[in-house]
Amino acid sequence: MITRRRLVTGACALLMALPLGLLPTGTASAEPASDENAPKVELTLDVSGSMRKRDIDGRSRMAAAKQAFNEVIDAVPDEVQLGIRTLGARYRGDDRKVGCKDTHQLYRVGPLDRTEAKTSVATLAPTGWTPIGPALRAAADDLEGGEGSRRIVLITDGEDTCAPLDPCVVAREIAAKGIHLTVDTLGLVPDAKTREQLSCIAEATGGTYTSVRHTEELTDRVNQLVDRTADPVAVPEATEGARTCSRAPKLRPGLYSDREKFGQHRFYRVEVPPGKELRASVSIGADRAVHNDYGVLLRAVTVHGREIVRGSEAGDGRTDLISTGLRYPKAPADEDEAPPETVCLQVSNSFSAPASVKTEPGLPLELTVDLVESPREAADVASFGLGRGWWMLGVLTLSGLLAGLLWGWLSRWRNPVRRGN
Repeated sequence: MITRRRLVTGACALLMALPLGLLPTGTASAEPASDENAPKVELTLDVSGSMRKRDIDGRSRMAAAKQAFNEVIDAVPDEVQLGIRTLGARYRGDDRKVGCKDTHQLYRVGPLDRTEAKTSVATLAPTGWTPIGPALRAAADDLEGGEGSRRIVLITDGEDTCAPLDPCVVAREIAAKGIHLTVDTLGLVPDAKTREQLSCIAEATGGTYTSVRHTEELTDRVNQLVDRTADPVAVPEATEGARTCSRAPKLRPGLYSDREKFGQHRFYRVEVPPGKELRASVSIGADRAVHNDYGVLLRAVTVHGREIVRGSEAGDGRTDLISTGLRYPKAPADEDEAPPETVCLQVSNSFSAPASVKTEPGLPLELTVDLVESPREAADVASFGLGRGWWMLGVLTLSGLLAGLLWGWLSRWRNPVRRGN
């Protein structure tokens, strides 16, 4: 019998016996992901004139960004394809039209040459304007193609100076394409307006916003985001709900993304086999200014429109995300090979907004669908608190009445009434 120890010993002896020239040269490394599936990230850096300010650990904002970039480049996982884009790095003049086109891909997205990437960053000097909107559009184009995760990491110390092209609108356009591209934003010593704009950009694409005041914070956060690109969480599959159940897309268990207009209803279909329980949840994000009172409704209905079960939630403006869910167990069938039941999921919202707020594209929506083994008492679970509640209300009322009568009888038995004179 060949043991593992003998196998290793034999392999070592064989390697020692080989001529030196036949041994492979270079260091061993993990095989990188194919170009089609490789995760991609583009670091997008503000190089505008305000980056000269010396308020990060006694150094200029530009110096802090360069140091962070060097450390991040050293730590990029081998499987990640990285690119670098700048905004405001070339044009020094006062012509706003020219300055708002000043975005440049400094290092092309692809397998990383660490020395070349560091050299390209070392030459940067604070220069011009802050065209965040155009830079986001260009960065999204840089990351096109492939099936891997994609991420833009935007680092800036100020808000966009190239209105009326609103970066929030650009971020919503990117999200509406359904290309699973996330934009994370980092604000260097930000003011209130910068925080608001960068938060809006991040929320529109499911990204994060981080305020940074120290070089170490910047390095750590960018490293986290690059690592997250290499090992992403589940990415929603883009879908498009219909106005009616009959035309709704058929969904399998999974995570889906869509867009829903203010006050709209959208339908999706799920096939629920006997003995399975449908679990669904929906989240809608307020990625722009909306009125404070709003709600979301998720209904499971038959193909004929009869409500099976529902879940709902209301909001008052304290959060930018509102979610609800439901469960519908399908009882096991009496006969074998029984067909599944077509259940239509209806998502509705009651968001409204001031007249000045753009309604296109719609609000971001995420829908989760799952099918699990149904519990034994399927009808009870489906009805309790989820929509078929009239008979349960009757049971509770009757139970309360019986409990009251029993308590009254026990009280009279323990404290008998004395006959008076």
